[in-house]
Amino acid sequence: MRNPRNWHKDHEQKLTVGERAADRLRNGMGSWKFVFSFLAFMGLWALLNTISLFAHWDEYPFILLNLFLSMLAGLQGAILLIAAKRADSLSSAMAEHDFETNVAAKEEVEALMTINKQQLDAIAELKKMLEDQAKKN
Repeated sequence: MRNPRNWHKDHEQKLTVGERAADRLRNGMGSWKFVFSFLAFMGLWALLNTISLFAHWDEYPFILLNLFLSMLAGLQGAILLIAAKRADSLSSAMAEHDFETNVAAKEEVEALMTINKQQLDAIAELKKMLEDQAKKN
């Protein structure tokens, strides 16, 4: 029996540095940890810029924060598109692997069916020979 190829590991080894980084960023930005950390950061930013004890580097209406949020949104869109492209290539690789597996399985089933037919023909021939021999005796 042949050893099955781990196509997923093969595919991961062929990834570029940019594709790996996009996957890591997508996984990080798509987590609850990121969402809660981001909310905490925004709350802290607003708090530090409204309390009079600290220097106000970005007073209300928080124009600098709005700039950062706009840049983050632009980057997230690009990262999500890169990750979606990667997911498409992974789906394509999975479909190709499934097709190769199906073709190999079909060939094996056809070979087994040929052997089975040969065995059935041999059994029928033996049965006929036994019946002919029984008639002679």
